[in-house]
Amino acid sequence: MLETLHRIVQAVNAAPDLDTALNLIVKQVKQAINTDVCSVYLTDFEQRSHVLQATEGLREEAVGKVSLPLHRGLIGLVCERAEPLNLDDAPSHPRYHFVNETGETSYHGFLGVPIIQNRRVLGVLVVRHREPRQYEDTEVTFLFTLAAQLAGAITHAKASGELNGAGETGAQAPTRFLQGRPGATGVAMGKVVVIYSRADLDAVPDRVTDNPEEDVALFRGAVDRVESNLRDLQSKLSDDLPAEDRALFDALLLMLGGDTLVTETIERIRQGEWVQTALHHTIESHARVFDEMDDVYLRERASDIRDLGRRILTYLQSETPQEEVYPDNTILVGEDVSAVDMAEVPSDKIAGIISASGSSSSHVAILARGMGIPAVMGVTDLPVGRMEGREVILDGYRGRVYVSPAPSVRTEYERLAQEEKRLSEELEALRGEDSETTDGVAVSLFLNTGLVSEMSSFSADESGGVGLYRTELPFMVRDSFPTEEEQKNNYANVLATFHPRPVTLRTLDIGGDKPLPYFPVDESNPFLGWRGIRISLDHPEIFLTQIRAMIRAAEGYRNLQIMLPMISTVTEVDELMSLIHRAHDELLDEDYSVTMPPVGIMVEVPAAVYQIEALARRVDFISVGTNDLTQYLLAVDRNNPRVAELYDDLHPAVLKALMQVVEGAKAYNQPVSVCGEMAGNPMAAVLLLGMGVESLSMSSGSLLKVKWVIRSFSRSRASQLLKAVLRMENSEQVRSYMENALDEMGLGGLVRPGK
Repeated sequence: MLETLHRIVQAVNAAPDLDTALNLIVKQVKQAINTDVCSVYLTDFEQRSHVLQATEGLREEAVGKVSLPLHRGLIGLVCERAEPLNLDDAPSHPRYHFVNETGETSYHGFLGVPIIQNRRVLGVLVVRHREPRQYEDTEVTFLFTLAAQLAGAITHAKASGELNGAGETGAQAPTRFLQGRPGATGVAMGKVVVIYSRADLDAVPDRVTDNPEEDVALFRGAVDRVESNLRDLQSKLSDDLPAEDRALFDALLLMLGGDTLVTETIERIRQGEWVQTALHHTIESHARVFDEMDDVYLRERASDIRDLGRRILTYLQSETPQEEVYPDNTILVGEDVSAVDMAEVPSDKIAGIISASGSSSSHVAILARGMGIPAVMGVTDLPVGRMEGREVILDGYRGRVYVSPAPSVRTEYERLAQEEKRLSEELEALRGEDSETTDGVAVSLFLNTGLVSEMSSFSADESGGVGLYRTELPFMVRDSFPTEEEQKNNYANVLATFHPRPVTLRTLDIGGDKPLPYFPVDESNPFLGWRGIRISLDHPEIFLTQIRAMIRAAEGYRNLQIMLPMISTVTEVDELMSLIHRAHDELLDEDYSVTMPPVGIMVEVPAAVYQIEALARRVDFISVGTNDLTQYLLAVDRNNPRVAELYDDLHPAVLKALMQVVEGAKAYNQPVSVCGEMAGNPMAAVLLLGMGVESLSMSSGSLLKVKWVIRSFSRSRASQLLKAVLRMENSEQVRSYMENALDEMGLGGLVRPGK
C-alpha cells in the first residue's frame, strides 16, 4: 500500500493540471483498494455546493454537472465534521442522499475523507462499494494521505484560473488570490520571472521559445553529448558490470536513438515551448506511462527516464546563456527567492518579490523592505512552474497574490497605488525634520543596511547613522572569504559615508538563513545550531581578520561601533572581548594609529534576557535583535510558512522580554536600542518609545513612517498605551488596540492601506 501511495503521489505532483491529477487519483485509487467507485467532489463556495469533479465508476457525463447543496448528504457531513466517514451500509444513514444523475445504484460501502487546506475543506475524496463493506484502517489512512496531496493541487488550480472557467477576465470573473505572509508593504503590478534551481526538471518553468530552430539545435547537441557520455561510461564499466546491468545503458541509448522522445521534444519546441520546458513535459509524459504499470521492475524504469532527462537538462543549461532578460515591472517568483536572486535584477526593473518559502523576517524580506520593494513570503500553494510570464498583482500589506487579476481587482489596486503615492508625498514633507516627540524627547533613528546601494543620500541624510550594518552580505556574494584589505576598504566606505555619525558594524552572522556557498553549514536545525558568534569562536582566524579590518577602517574616522550577535552566555562575551583587545594590540604593534571602539551585544536569545545585568557590565551598549528574539521566545521558525502566522513581535511575551532588557540595562546606565524589524513598525515604535528605548534602527523605507509616528505622540501618551497593552493576553488584542490608537491620530494609513 505504501509503495502504491508513493507512486500515486509522484504522479499527482507531476501532473500538468488539476483535471489530470484528479483523473489519475480516481482511476488508481479504485484499482489500489479494489472498490467499485472512486470520486472527487470539490466545494464551490460561491455557489454553496459540492460539485462532482472526477469519477471512476459513475457516469463520466455527470462530471462538472452534478452538484449537491452545501451540507447535504454524506458528502456534506464529511465537510461539516472535517474528518473521515466510514460506513458499511450508507443507505441506512439518516444523512444519505441518493443522486440518480450520476448513475448511482445500490452502493452500500462508503468512505469519504475531507480535502483540507489551511483549515478549510476544499472537497471530499469518496470511494463506494456495492456490497456492505467497512474499509480497513490502512485504506482510510491511504485516502487521507492522498487527500492532503490533492489539497495543494486544488489550491494551485484555483489560483491559476483552471477551475470555474480558465482565463476568465470579465466583470463576473471570481476574485481569486493566493495567501502568503506580508514581507514588505506596498503594492506591485507586473510580469512574473521565475527563479528556479538548475538541473532540476521539476523546477523548470513553463516558458515560450523566441527561436524554435535555435532551441532544436541546442537540444540535438545536448542529446548527442549525453549519448557520447553514456557510451563512454558503458565502455569504461564493461569489465565491472554484469550483462543485465550493462543492458540499462543499451536501453537508455535506445531511447536517445529512437524517434519518440527526441521527436516529441522537437515537436513541442516547434509548437512554441522553450527547449527546457519541452524536455520537462516530454520526460514526464514518458515516465508517467511507467509509473502506472503494475510490474515493479517496469515501474522503476520511470526513474531511469527522469535521470536521462536530468542529464540532457544539465547539458542544455551549460550551453544556454545564463543571462536573464527582465521586463519592466518584473515580479520575481521562486520556491525560495534569495538575496543574490534579488541582486541579479536591475534595480530599475524589479517591482516585487513572491516566495513560496520564508516569512516577513526572512533575510530576503528584510532586504526588500530596505530597498522599498513589495514582497509576499510563504505562499505555500504557489504554482511556481506555471507562473512564468503571468500578469500578477501582489499586495504586500495583506500578503495576497492575484494571478491574472480581473479588471475590477486591477482597478481597486490602481486606486490603492494612488493612496500610497499620496502617503509618500506627505512623508516627504518630514525630510530634514527632527525625530522628537510632542513633549520634547529626542529618539535617534538609525539605518539597518548591508548593501552600499541602499545607502542613498536620502538614507544617509535622514538617519542618525547606522544602527546595524550586516557584514555578511559582502561575504555571501563571493566565492571565497574576502581578505582583510578587501573588508577594510568596504567598511571604510560605510564609515566615511556617515562620518561623523556612528556606524555599528555587526560581526559575521552566518548560518541559519544566511549560508556561504564556500563555507557550507549543513544542519537539520540551523537556527539552533552552529551559527553567528559560535562560528566566530570556533574559527578565531575569521573573527580576528574581520575585527582587524574594522578597526583599521575606522582610522581617521573614529565613528565605529562593533556589535556581537547571537550572544547566549557571559563567557562568550569575555572570550570575544579578549580577541578584540588582541586584534587592537596587534595593530598598535604594527604602528597603526587606531583606537579601541565601543563594543556592544545583540540580545537575540532568551538566555541573554535573563542575564542582561551581567552582560551590561561587560559592554558599552545593548541592542535588541527582535527578529531572532521573537523566533526563539515563541519557538517559531520564522522561515517556515506553515507556522509563520504564529510569529508575531507584538506577542505579550516579546513585549515583556523587551521591558526586562530595558530595566536591566538601566541598572548600569547602558543605552538600549532596537535594531530588529520591530523598530520599523509604526505601531511597535510607539510601544518601544513608551518603554524608554532611546534609539531605533530600521530599513530606509521605514525611516519617515517611524519619524511621523514619533513626532505625533508624547512619551507620556506612549507610556499609557504600553501600560494598557501589557495587560493584554494575545497579540491580536495588542494589534487591534494599537491600530485604533494610530487611527485616532490620523496615522492609520501607515499600517493599513486606504486608511
